[in-house]
Amino acid sequence: PTSAQVSAVPHSGRFCYTLDNDLLTTEQRQFYEDNGYLLIKNLVSDEDIERFRKEFTRICKREVKPPGLMIMKDESLRSQFGQSEKVVNKVQDFQEDEELFRYCTLPEVLKYVECFTGPNIMAMHTMLINKLPDSDKQTFLHPMHQDLHYFPFRPASRIVCAWTAMERAHQDNGCLVVQPGTHKTTLKPHGYPELEGKTNKLFHGLLDEDEKIPKVHLAMDKGDTVFFHPLLIHGSGINRTSGFRKSISCHFASSECHYIDVKNTTQEHLEKELQEMVYKKYDATSVNLKDIWNFRARLVQGERINL
Repeated sequence: PTSAQVSAVPHSGRFCYTLDNDLLTTEQRQFYEDNGYLLIKNLVSDEDIERFRKEFTRICKREVKPPGLMIMKDESLRSQFGQSEKVVNKVQDFQEDEELFRYCTLPEVLKYVECFTGPNIMAMHTMLINKLPDSDKQTFLHPMHQDLHYFPFRPASRIVCAWTAMERAHQDNGCLVVQPGTHKTTLKPHGYPELEGKTNKLFHGLLDEDEKIPKVHLAMDKGDTVFFHPLLIHGSGINRTSGFRKSISCHFASSECHYIDVKNTTQEHLEKELQEMVYKKYDATSVNLKDIWNFRARLVQGERINL
C-alpha cells in the first residue's frame, strides 16, 4: 500500500470512478466524476523528464534496442534526417526499457493511479510521443477517440491513463483536447478517419463524432500530469510550431481486471490489424489480442491476479 491508503471498493453511491483514498480531495474526486479527467500540476520532476528525453534520443539513434519496442516514424522525412528524433513520431511498448519504464514506477504518479485502480497495479500500455512539426496535411493529428477501443480488458472504471507533458503543451503545438463528461458514454465504433493527409497506422478515430459536445484544450506546463478515464473522448491537434511536443504516458489497470473476447464487437477489426502487424514483425503464426496484451503488461505494484 502507498500513502494514499486506498480502499478497493468505490464509495457507496457517490463516486463511481474513484476509490476511497486519503489523497484526492472531495472536489478533485467530484471533478473526475463529472469530467473524466484530473490535471495535477508539477507532478514529475525536471530531472526525471530530462532522463526520459536522453533515453528517447538514444533509442532514436539506435544506441539501445529494447525488445518489443515499436518505433513509429514519418517515412517521408527519413531520407532527409536519417536515424534521428526528427523522424520519430512515437515510441511505444517501452516496458522492457528500464530507463523509460521508470516513469511507470514513479511513486508520485503511482499514488494517484492507485486512487483509480486500487493497490494491484499493472502497466498495460506505454508511449513516449514526439509530436513533430506538421503541415496542413495533418499527418500527426490524432483524431478524437476513446482509448478503451484498443483494450480487451474490463472494467473500464479500473483503468486510467497518466499523461505527462515533457515540455509546455498548448494549442499551437497540438496539446491534448478532451470532451468533458464523455467517459459516461459507451464505447463507440472507431476506424480510420477520412483526412486529406496520410493517417498514421493505428491512429483510429470515432467514425461518428458529435461536434456539438464542447472541447477543452488542456494547456499544460512541463511536469504537469493528467489522469483520464479510457472512455473519455480525446485527441490532439496539429503541431503548428517548429519545435517538437514531447509527452510520456502509461495506461494503468487493476490486475483484477479481466480479458474479454472482442469477436462480434466494434473492436474485432482492431484485433485483425494488430495480428497482421505482429505476424509481420515477429514471423508469428498464431496470436490473439490477449496474447499481445500479456506481452505488453508488467506489474508495477501489488499482486498480479488476472491480467
